[in-house]
Amino acid sequence: VQLQASGGGLVQAGGSLRLSCTASGFVFEDYAIGWFRRAPGKEREGVSCINNSDGNRFYADSVKGRFTVSSDIAENTSYLQIDSLKPEDTAVYYCAAHPRVAYVKALCLGYYGMDYWGEGTQVTVSS
Repeated sequence: VQLQASGGGLVQAGGSLRLSCTASGFVFEDYAIGWFRRAPGKEREGVSCINNSDGNRFYADSVKGRFTVSSDIAENTSYLQIDSLKPEDTAVYYCAAHPRVAYVKALCLGYYGMDYWGEGTQVTVSS
């Protein structure tokens, strides 16, 4: 089983990035994907989650309207489109997988232990 996150980088405030999370070793459609971030000195935050089976999505209030999560089942890949980046978005971003859930909000809020985690990708936003 493998999850590989990529797409991070250094961008100016107001810019955009698209993060990718490519999965292998499990039936992607049967899982939910969570995108989490950890900023220096802060707790891990679930920013967006998606059930691959039905497309239900959740966004944290801190990113609503700026982040868009999606999944390409055929490509076994989830994407996190990040627009209107702010310096406070600077963090290491991780993707993680859990079997489909009834409420993706609960997944992002940490009520489930994720089955698989990918290595993080650094996003740095300069002001």
